[in-house]
Amino acid sequence: MAVVATMSERTERLRSALEEPLLVTNPTNVYYLTGFRSSNAALLVEHERTLLFTDFRYADSARAVEGVEFVQTPRAMLRAVAEQLSGRIAFEAAALTYANWQTLDAAGLDLVPTAGVVEKLRAIKDEAELAAIREACRITDATFAALAEEPFVGRRERDVAWTMEQLFREHGAHAVSFELIVSSGARGARPHARAGEDEIDANTLVVIDAGCVFDNYLSDCTRTFATGDLPDELARMYEVCKQAQRDALDAVRPGAAGRDVDAVSRRAIDEAGWGEKYGHGLGHGVGLALHEAPTLRPESEDVLEPGNVHSVEPGIYLEGNAGVRIEDLVAVTDDGCEILTQFTKELVTVR
Repeated sequence: MAVVATMSERTERLRSALEEPLLVTNPTNVYYLTGFRSSNAALLVEHERTLLFTDFRYADSARAVEGVEFVQTPRAMLRAVAEQLSGRIAFEAAALTYANWQTLDAAGLDLVPTAGVVEKLRAIKDEAELAAIREACRITDATFAALAEEPFVGRRERDVAWTMEQLFREHGAHAVSFELIVSSGARGARPHARAGEDEIDANTLVVIDAGCVFDNYLSDCTRTFATGDLPDELARMYEVCKQAQRDALDAVRPGAAGRDVDAVSRRAIDEAGWGEKYGHGLGHGVGLALHEAPTLRPESEDVLEPGNVHSVEPGIYLEGNAGVRIEDLVAVTDDGCEILTQFTKELVTVR
């Protein structure tokens, strides 16, 4: 695993990979490189210096950032940035809107699109990042355990989601990672169903996908609960999904291709006749953002490395009936993976 990297070391690693100055406008990437958070900031990483641009509202915080030259701008930041740049400038194609590109282009800059330059650095977590993610996962485990003691049957999905959000806070989370998913019965067959007004029935499955934020780093975990005795098909579906997830976890190691690990996760589900009911990728990177590199899906070109943190989350979704998904967050190690989320994957029955 990588040791703890300072912000300046992160910037130096980025600088060594650049052919021309890079204008960083993705707020998460700006934070990763500087520790500075703002809704209106840009970072220009040149070969000899780093310029941090933002407006009056964030000026005091920006002046405290080490290793950068702060440039205060009007609220229309990129127009002011463009006036101070010249020549060939790389930009983050996924982060810069067309309107903002036009602003830079009108200044006569030679604009070079780039993809994933900072994100490649972010994909390898250092020990401080791993420590924050481990704590987020510990809080998530404790929250799932507490939620399993709460009533489910007869309550609205959104009420269970609110209870879980409160439990996250009580156990030390700084925020939730995303809008919590609580989907029961037939709604569980929608992978990203929002918690709704439906009351949770007995003798079915409830898919709960949740995570929290700790020191800016995220967790992501899914467990599927039973609300009583299950029909044989649903009980079997749960066991097949659990086997698929176990197979995938065994396949996670340095050098493994994301698409190959994804393929491993499909074998048990295919053999059970539900291959078409598993329509999403196996996993995605998690860190400062909920979805980042690496990806584990059929079209992925990523190869796993020590320090990667990603989800492993196969699912089976029977339209009009129920769904099941089991998800852990893992860190790739030198010889396999560390499973960061530890709440039981044995089928838990709630009432």
